[in-house]
Amino acid sequence: MSHSSYSPRVAGRFRGYLPVVVDVETGGFDPRTDALLEIAAVTLRMDEGGRLHPTEAVDCHVQPFAGARLDPKALAFNGIDPGHPFRLALPEGEALQKVFSTVRAAVKESGCKRAILVGHNAFFDLGFINEAVARTRIKRNPFHPFSTFDTVTLAGLAYGQTVLAKAMEAAGLHWDEGAAHSAIYDAERTAELFCRIVNRWADVCPSPQWELGAQAFD
Repeated sequence: MSHSSYSPRVAGRFRGYLPVVVDVETGGFDPRTDALLEIAAVTLRMDEGGRLHPTEAVDCHVQPFAGARLDPKALAFNGIDPGHPFRLALPEGEALQKVFSTVRAAVKESGCKRAILVGHNAFFDLGFINEAVARTRIKRNPFHPFSTFDTVTLAGLAYGQTVLAKAMEAAGLHWDEGAAHSAIYDAERTAELFCRIVNRWADVCPSPQWELGAQAFD
C-alpha cells in the first residue's frame, strides 16, 4: 500500500510514536544466544475518523548468526527448518534493514518521531530485535529501545484473554491455527487485534483526552 495512506493524525494519538506490530520466530528463548529466524512487521495508519488500520506488511526469513543456538523444541514448535533451501533467508543485518526501511518510511509519512513496537509478549520480540541490532551494529533502529504496547495486557483488559488465539476469538476475529507461528501471520493477526482494541476504546471515549495534545504533533 502506498505511503500516501499514512496520516499525521496518528502522531497525536500516541505522543508522536507510530505503533508498528512485530513478531519474531526464533531458535529459543534467549536473545543473546538463540537464533533469530523470522521477523515480520505491520505498520498502522489512522483514518480521518481516528480509527486505526493495518497498512503495510514486510517480512524476512533470517539466517542464524554464527554460533547461534537452535533449540530442537523451539523448532518443533514453530515448524521452521533453518537449513531448508527454499527459505531464501537473509543475513541478520540485511533482514533488519529491509524491515526497518519500511518502518522508517511509515514513521516519516505519519509525522511521528519514532516507532513503538506492538507485540504479543512484546518484551520477547523487542529483546530479539535489540540483540540483533547490537550484533549487526545497525545505527538507526527506528524502534523505541524499551517502551512497547503489549497485546497480552490489552487483550486481558478488553476481553479477559491473554492467549492470542483466544483473544482473537473473543474479539470476533478470524484465527487459523494451521497458519499460526509464522512471523507474518502472527504479526498480521496481532495488528488486527491491537486495532480492534484501540478502536473499541475510542468508541467509548466521546471526548478523548489524547485529542487535547494532538496539536503538538500536527
